[in-house]
Amino acid sequence: MSIWCFGSINIDHFHHLDHLPSPGETIASRSYRVELGGKGANQSVAAVRAGARVRHLGAIGPDGAAMRAALEGYGVDCTHVQEVTAPTGHAVIMLDPAGENAIVTHAGANHAMALAPVLDALGAAQIGDILLVQNESAFVPEVAEAAMGLGLEVVYSAAPFELSAVQAVLPFVNILVMNAVEAQQLQDALDLPFEDLPVEAVIVTRGAQGASWHARGTAQIAVAAPEVAVVDTTGAGDCFTGALAAALDQGLEAAEVMEFAAGAAALQVTRPGTASAMPTRAEIEALRQPL
Repeated sequence: MSIWCFGSINIDHFHHLDHLPSPGETIASRSYRVELGGKGANQSVAAVRAGARVRHLGAIGPDGAAMRAALEGYGVDCTHVQEVTAPTGHAVIMLDPAGENAIVTHAGANHAMALAPVLDALGAAQIGDILLVQNESAFVPEVAEAAMGLGLEVVYSAAPFELSAVQAVLPFVNILVMNAVEAQQLQDALDLPFEDLPVEAVIVTRGAQGASWHARGTAQIAVAAPEVAVVDTTGAGDCFTGALAAALDQGLEAAEVMEFAAGAAALQVTRPGTASAMPTRAEIEALRQPL
């Protein structure tokens, strides 16, 4: 089977700082680098590195050829990546020595793509394939609805969190993935327990505290995060979601899926970078083996 990832492709600009800036403060960067990013691209790379066959649906601008080449270099099928006139999306990522970050993004091509080519591409999907979606691209509800109608399993990473965006996509979602802050915001707004949301399962990630799986009629599944030395937390949630989709594609049971995804994210934060830090399936399996 295949994973189809409809999502952002960004140029990530990393600045390593002595501390994150306060309002009005100007500080010098200790180092700087550029690499592939965007929640969609990160999740595609995480899934393909975790052993899945991945096809990316998204867009770049005239300045995005290197980002497309990077995706292809990881093994992601970019046949259906559009090139538009708007600049490629980008993110400025500021990192402190403890691995915490502050991020500014610009949507660019991610909001300038056309819908029709995406829907045409999905016509080649098979029942049981997985669609990964996030909130950094245009047309997310339309693409999720089309995928569900075609019999795909829709996994939705509700980030960056915006209540109206989440409400628009929820009717077309099988598995909803949020971090603890996003989950609390959604519960506060809807006043519903996770089990009563109109999805098959809700997964809540909690960083170093692990993650939990919530589904109506079943016991909560909680997994701990392996203890690791954190270098950079950027992209950890994307790593979790991409690895989660790969584990689902492999047919693992829910508890194994959660353990696999948590292990992947733990490995990812021990390395600098986003897409470049995604672990391989062999590395994840090795971490899961008992000592």
